[in-house]
Amino acid sequence: MEKVLMKGNEAIAEAAIRAGCRHYFGYPITPQTEVAAYMAKRMPKIDGVFLQAESEIAAINMVYGVSATGKRVMTSSSSPGIALKTEGISYLAGADLPALIVNVQRGGPGLGGIQPSQADYFLATRGPGHGDFHVLVLAPSSVQEMADLTVRGFELAEKYRMPAMLLADGTMGQMMEPVVLPEEQKPAAKAPGWAVTGTECKRPHNIANSLYLSPAELERLNVERFERYAEVEKNEVMWEEFMMDDAEVCVVSCGITARVSRNAIIEARAMGIKAGMIRPITLWPFPKKPLLAAADKVNAFLTVELSMGQMHEDVELAIRCKKPVYMCNRVGGMIPSPDEVLNSIKKAAEEGGKAQ
Repeated sequence: MEKVLMKGNEAIAEAAIRAGCRHYFGYPITPQTEVAAYMAKRMPKIDGVFLQAESEIAAINMVYGVSATGKRVMTSSSSPGIALKTEGISYLAGADLPALIVNVQRGGPGLGGIQPSQADYFLATRGPGHGDFHVLVLAPSSVQEMADLTVRGFELAEKYRMPAMLLADGTMGQMMEPVVLPEEQKPAAKAPGWAVTGTECKRPHNIANSLYLSPAELERLNVERFERYAEVEKNEVMWEEFMMDDAEVCVVSCGITARVSRNAIIEARAMGIKAGMIRPITLWPFPKKPLLAAADKVNAFLTVELSMGQMHEDVELAIRCKKPVYMCNRVGGMIPSPDEVLNSIKKAAEEGGKAQ
């Protein structure tokens, strides 16, 4: 198939269109503005809807309205904008509505900076909003995955009737790579059975709602929702292994830091250090089982991330503290170099080996 050279943000937008999304609501913020700009150009030409909302809060509530009708709908923003959307994301989850939310992360907290970050990890994986809920969290590490996981996000959101978040970092959004775009899908001709549509007096009304004043009813719905989440954790975990067959140090990383780590691992192997990597593709559900299995084989783990150690905590939880977990991290928009990662691999190999 033909490859085209695209920026990551543009690949997301084009992939969403090809996935049958015809409704986009957003608000410009660096470093994801190209998603909105691309949608502004393309949507009017394909009988779609692009609307630059007056705020991020307005945008996510417009997403709620369209999702309730059973149509594929998307919004995108960057870290501070996603924070503003969290109330609406909680409403989507509480009404069991699917949608795709794109977060191209920038540094924080507060306004922070416009350079790349992975510090929205907790915000995304712990449930971005109030109450007990999860969203599917997909972490691309290439422009190709920006496109592929956009389509997958729509599919999983609809399958489990829950929001999905594409969690990229600013570098992934801005970089250009060759990409094979997904096959064109036409928007569904018929709304799903749960959607809010005209009834033609043939069925009871469907209602999109997240308010339940009966404690017993709200408890029942939350329990049912978490039973569905258990199915997601059972069936939809995605990860990639790299040189893990005989690894003694397991690097865990995603996004741009996984790409840097891959180069460092190759260099470590050339020096005789048996390093490998488990790259989570779904951050929720997190690949706990492969990490726990690796804990019986390796001497140490090393997380490489653009945060103060948010993924680090999940790795420790996943492996149940069986082995030491080291960290190589940069924040504020800084990205670790391959040499920095290599030095951290050396330390993990030396100290982890002594701990055995």
